[in-house]
Amino acid sequence: MAAESDILDELRRLRTRVPQLTGALAAGVDGLVVAQDTPGVDPEGLAALTAAALGVAVRLADATGQGELRELLVRGSGGYVATYAAGRTAVLTLLTQDRVNVGRLHLEGRRAAARIGELVDAAESAAAERAGKPAAGRAAAARTRTARAQGAAMTDARTATDS
Repeated sequence: MAAESDILDELRRLRTRVPQLTGALAAGVDGLVVAQDTPGVDPEGLAALTAAALGVAVRLADATGQGELRELLVRGSGGYVATYAAGRTAVLTLLTQDRVNVGRLHLEGRRAAARIGELVDAAESAAAERAGKPAAGRAAAARTRTARAQGAAMTDARTATDS
């Protein structure tokens, strides 16, 4: 898939702009890897955990009246895990050292997520057209209520990160 190499290029450029990044992963909200640059970390496991954390975060944001989920930030003793909405059906997860400038991380992460979202959405639309099906209808049929909320959050987040 041409989009996969473009996404991998974006992940590598992101690691250049934020030297404290130790890994970057683009995945579907379903937990499947789209592209990854995660040395020393199992990408499939990280994608699955990202999907699980995203599901909980979507419910938490909804239950507390905070609106649609846009991003998720976890700080551990050794660094951060940041997840950003990327288009309608994907997320960008970044792993960093503890000394990262979180403001810079958010700035670059949001921009990269917007670009990755455009690439993923375009690839899904092209694949749906080749199959003769509308992309939104095909994706909506496979989603659960939580996944629909995640998809809506992804759309809203991409719009918010475009500015």
